[in-house]
Amino acid sequence: MYKIKQTPEDFVVKELATLDFDDKGNYSYYLMWKKEFTTQKAVEKISRIFGIKDKFINYAGNKDKNAITEQYISINNGPKKEIETEELMLKFLGKGKERINLGDLEGNKFIITVRNIENKPKRITKIVNYFDDQRFGINKNNHVVGKLIIKKKFKEAVEEIDQEAEENNYISSLREIPKRILRLYVHAYQSYLWNKTVEEYIKTENKNTKIPLVGFGTELKGKLKKIVENLMKQEEITLRDFIIREIPELSSEGNERDLFAEIKNLKISDLENDELNKTKKKYTISFELQKGSYATQVIKQLFS
Repeated sequence: MYKIKQTPEDFVVKELATLDFDDKGNYSYYLMWKKEFTTQKAVEKISRIFGIKDKFINYAGNKDKNAITEQYISINNGPKKEIETEELMLKFLGKGKERINLGDLEGNKFIITVRNIENKPKRITKIVNYFDDQRFGINKNNHVVGKLIIKKKFKEAVEEIDQEAEENNYISSLREIPKRILRLYVHAYQSYLWNKTVEEYIKTENKNTKIPLVGFGTELKGKLKKIVENLMKQEEITLRDFIIREIPELSSEGNERDLFAEIKNLKISDLENDELNKTKKKYTISFELQKGSYATQVIKQLFS
């Protein structure tokens, strides 16, 4: 069985984005390099070093922890300073008028060492655009929390997160969690539903289309209508459940996601001896993916 991420250097991610610089802007832009840090933990460390609340630090996407990653962040009125440690580096790039928000990137470039193999994989040009394990968290329960939130089972959600709470004050306890983290729980449940929908859809269909990330504004039609309605019945949810009046900022109208993602600029190196797995081989693969698509799915589907 192939192995990835045996060392952080085996998995390199570089964000692809275009920044609009303007010296008169209030936002400072930085290139953040990190190793074995989640994006949120890196932001928390930067906030401590700069003495700035982490809510003023924004980024376009969450990047892997067990990796070396480069991504762009913005800080409202951030200092013209840099950070350089073994695990975290920050390079000041300039200023602009717009903050960086989730989704504000064109895609990502990946350079991955695949180990413990004997033969090179087949070449593919696209993948089924599944959400992968990173979406669901270390304990793979992010979507469970998300479902509890949309079902308004706030006590159970707090317990699942293992968040401290005063009895009968569970909404306040959830509000103590950063909004972008809370939203991730709801998004994880939408991602779980998306994966389940696609598993059924591709049994009989193989052309690219938009698959709904269900929310209160989702309009269903055709074959997808039956699949999603059956799934929601099994899950005992309705589209209206995604309206969360108690925590309105977590309400989700829904969205769409491509069934397939194109693999761009795919390059596969020659086989080499694998120094970490004796008698086995390794190779390096590089490629680009649209934002929101998972490189780990490329590796899985290369070997499927």
